Amino acid sequence: MGGKDLQIDRVSKRYGDVHALREMTFDVGEGGIFGFVGGNGAGKTTTMRIILGVLAADSGEVRWRGEPIGLETRRDIGYMPEERGLYPKMGVRDQLMYLARLHGIRKRAAGAAADEWLERFGLTERRRDELDDLSLGNQQKVQLAAALIHDPEVLVLDEPFSGLDPMAVDVMSEVLRKKAAAGVPVIFSSHQLDLVERLCDRVGIVRAGSMVACGPVGELRDGSRRRFEIEIAGGPTGWADELDGVSVLGASGDRVRVELAPGADEQAVLAAAMRSGPVGEFVPLRPTLAELFRTAVNGEESE
Repeated sequence: MGGKDLQIDRVSKRYGDVHALREMTFDVGEGGIFGFVGGNGAGKTTTMRIILGVLAADSGEVRWRGEPIGLETRRDIGYMPEERGLYPKMGVRDQLMYLARLHGIRKRAAGAAADEWLERFGLTERRRDELDDLSLGNQQKVQLAAALIHDPEVLVLDEPFSGLDPMAVDVMSEVLRKKAAAGVPVIFSSHQLDLVERLCDRVGIVRAGSMVACGPVGELRDGSRRRFEIEIAGGPTGWADELDGVSVLGASGDRVRVELAPGADEQAVLAAAMRSGPVGEFVPLRPTLAELFRTAVNGEESE
């Protein structure tokens, strides 16, 4: 790895006898959007805080452009915590300008950047309001603007879509796509798995501090158990019950859902179906990210 890759390499963290992270390993390439998903307490926020240097890892390393991340490089990261970390009684525009100035941006440029992000998020008319006077959704927009105000080279966002209405979700999604298109690696965690599936080119599923599945959603689907739904118009029931390597998951009317064991030949299943009657459909059942998540986290198989 190199270039603009962000690498998390075998990072571990313990609190007494509790393993918060167990050799957490993944990478996000230039222009990649990585979805970080897992249950509460799985280790997502701990990982993000270690990337930012808020927490120290017990072992392992975080690298950016092939080098260990230090104080200077962390200034190039835009971070959005799940808990809102801004000043509740400070004006929105003044707050964004202040944060930009902390990153070394001159006053005039800081004001221009603040105005740009406030306009993009539809908050220009609220620019003089205190943060506490905004709705939770608008506070979330300001929090993201604070992460973006210094034009970061990496984005690390903890639950950025929480509390947003559908229009705000669309705006924020477009912002993340544009940042990725400009070459910025983006990591975000979310419990909204439909958004993760729609936005991310790679996904990591975390359980009890360990990465249990990682890769493009398509590859994770391909690695799951093979399932099919077959329609035989007016065909007999029970035609698949005795097929080698085939488990019948359920039947309804002319349709049967089956699961194939490793090594089972789907063409043999199709041939058996055709011997039973005219096959109207032979459709692979591709699991959603939510189904993959349940399987990885709980060991459940969704039917």
